Amino acid sequence: MIEWLKGIAPGRRPAIDAAARRLVGEIGELEPEMQSLDDTAIKRLGRSLSYRARAGEPPESLIVECFAVTREAGRRALSMRHFDVQLLAGVALVRGAIVEMQTGEGKTLVATLPLVLYSLYGKGAHLATVNDYLAKRDAEWMEPIYKRLGLSVGIIQSEMDFDERRNNYAKDVTYGTAKEFGFDFLKDRLVGREIAEGRGDLGATLVGGSASGSSKLLQRPYWFALVDEADNVLIDEARTPLIIASPPGEAQAKQQALFRFAAAAAVDLIRDEDYEFDRQKQTCELLGRGRSRVRAIRRPALLESTSLLAIYDAVERAIRAKESFIRDRQYVIRDDKIVIIDEFTGRAAEGRTWRDGLHQAVEAKEGLEPTVPSGHAARITIQDLFARWPHLAGMTGTIASSAPEISRTYDVAVAVVPTNRPAIRRQLTPVVVADYATKLRRIVDEVKQMHAEGRPVLIGTRSIDKSEDVARLLAEAGMACTVLNARQVAKEAEIVAEAGQLGKITVSTNMAGRGTDIKLGEDIKELGGLHVICTELHDSARIDRQLIGRCGRQGDPGTWRQYAALDDDILTMGYGPARAKRIAARLAGRLASQTDGSSGRLLGLFKKAQRLVEARHARQRRVLEYHERQRAEAHIQMSQDPYLDAAS
Repeated sequence: MIEWLKGIAPGRRPAIDAAARRLVGEIGELEPEMQSLDDTAIKRLGRSLSYRARAGEPPESLIVECFAVTREAGRRALSMRHFDVQLLAGVALVRGAIVEMQTGEGKTLVATLPLVLYSLYGKGAHLATVNDYLAKRDAEWMEPIYKRLGLSVGIIQSEMDFDERRNNYAKDVTYGTAKEFGFDFLKDRLVGREIAEGRGDLGATLVGGSASGSSKLLQRPYWFALVDEADNVLIDEARTPLIIASPPGEAQAKQQALFRFAAAAAVDLIRDEDYEFDRQKQTCELLGRGRSRVRAIRRPALLESTSLLAIYDAVERAIRAKESFIRDRQYVIRDDKIVIIDEFTGRAAEGRTWRDGLHQAVEAKEGLEPTVPSGHAARITIQDLFARWPHLAGMTGTIASSAPEISRTYDVAVAVVPTNRPAIRRQLTPVVVADYATKLRRIVDEVKQMHAEGRPVLIGTRSIDKSEDVARLLAEAGMACTVLNARQVAKEAEIVAEAGQLGKITVSTNMAGRGTDIKLGEDIKELGGLHVICTELHDSARIDRQLIGRCGRQGDPGTWRQYAALDDDILTMGYGPARAKRIAARLAGRLASQTDGSSGRLLGLFKKAQRLVEARHARQRRVLEYHERQRAEAHIQMSQDPYLDAAS
C-alpha cells in the first residue's frame, strides 16, 4: 500500500528492516526454552534482565530475551501469545518509531513489549492514551503480564489527588492520558518554583491540592513514553496547548456581565446586514449597521466604563459562538456545564475549554453562568511535552499519510506493520446525492437490505445530532439500532463489542480511539462480515480510515461504502461558502445525468476539500509550534521559566 513509507523518516534508519526481522526469528528460537521455565524462573529472569539494564546495557541488546519472556508471560497470564508481526512492531517501537497497525491487530498487547523493556531500567515507562477509560481498561487488562515479570503497574485518572498520583507515577509502568501527564508536569513546575521561593501554599492553591500534599513533586524525570492512538494525541490535539489557569481576580462580575450582554446582543443581529462571518476562516466583523445596533442597546451598570471596542470584540465573539458552535455537535450540556465533544473521537472531552473567551461566549449563549477566562499560570504544548521524553514511540491505526509532519515535529520514524492475515475488506461504489435528506433515505434503504441478510451494520456520523437523525429514521422504518455517541460513554465498550452480532445495527459518531474491537458473531463471516457506512467525510482522512478499519479485522470479510451530499459540511469548510456553492451547483448538474447516483468521480471534489481542511489544520499546528518556540526563547533569554506565569 505505502511501501515507500515503511520505517522511513528523514535522517533515521528504517525501524523495520532485515535486522528487525532477524531479531523476531531469534525471539522465536527462545520460545521452547521459555516454555520450560516455571513461574518462579520467569520472574527471576525478569530480575536478571533488570540488573543488566541498570548496569548500562542498551535496550536493543536486551530485546531478544525480554520479548521472549514477555511473550511467555502473555501466554501464561492471559492466553495471549504475541504474533511475529506484533514482535516486529515491538522492535520498531524500541527503535523509537510511530507504528501503524490495522484495527484488530492487537496494539494493546504490543504495548507490553517496549513498556516491559524500558521499565527494566528503573526509571519508569509511561503509556499515554486518549482518555481515562482506555488507560484504566488497558492497564488492568495487561497487569497480569507485568506481574508475572515482577513489575508494578500504575494508573493516572483525572479525579486522583496528589498522593495517589505520586504513588502511581512511582510504579514501573504507568498508564494515563497525555493531558494528565502534561498537567502534572505543569503542576510540578509550579510547585517546584513555589517551594524554591518559600511559598508552597500558593503553589498548592494554583494546582488544586493541599500544602502538605503538594510539597513533593509528582513525577520522576521522564524516560520512555509510548503514545497510543498517536495520530489523535500527537497531531489532532496538538493545535491547543495545555493550560493551568490562574485564580480569578476582582473583575469577575464585570466580565460575566460583558459575556451575557454580548450573547443577548448577538441574537438579534442579522448576517450580511449587521455583520460578516467567514465560516472557512472562523472570523467575524461587525458592520456599520451592526455597531449602531449594539450601541443602541442599554448596557448594565457594570459595563458603563467598558470601552466600545471591548464591547464590539465581545459581540463578535458571541456571533462566532452563535454561528459555529452548535449544541450536540461541538458540545453537550452536562450538569449545567459546557462539555466539548472531541471532533476526532466523538467523545466528551471532560475538562477541556475553548480559548480566547469562546468557551464563556458559548456558556452565555446557552444561558449558563460564564466561567471567567483567567490568566495562564502555566502552559505547555503537546509537541513540547513529548519532546521531553528521551525515548518516544507510538502506535495507531492511521499515521502513514501524516508521516512527514510526525517525523519533522517529533524526530521519529514511521513504520507500517504488516497485518497478521491479509485484509480482504471490499469498498462498494461511493454514492453522491443532492442533499442531506436524500442521503439519509439512501442510507436507510441500504441498511434495510443488509439487515434483511442478517449482516451487522455500523453507520459512522460526524456529530451527535446527525447520529440521532439516522437513528430516528431507522426506527421509523421498523429497524432497531443502538446509538453510540458522547451521551453513552458508560456503555461504550459494551456497545462496540456487540456491534458484530447477527442483524445488529449500530449508529456511531467518529470511531477513532474507541479502543474496542468489533468481533464478528457466529456465522457472520459466511454472510459477508460487518458492513460499514460512512455518512460523510470527516475533517481528516485518517478519521475515515479509522471507521473503515472497523470491518475486515484480522482477515475477516467486510465491506464499506462512502456517502456524500452536496450540502455536506466538508465542502464549505474546505472551499469556503461562495466557492462551495458554485461547486455544488456544478455537481448538481452532473448528478442529474447519473442514473443511479453512484459516482466515485464526483467524490474527488469532496476529498480535495478534505485535503484543504487537513492542510489548514497542519498550518495551525505549525504556527502554534513557531509561536511557542519564539515565546520560550524570549523567556529563557530573560532568565524566566518558559512554562510558567509569563505564558499568559
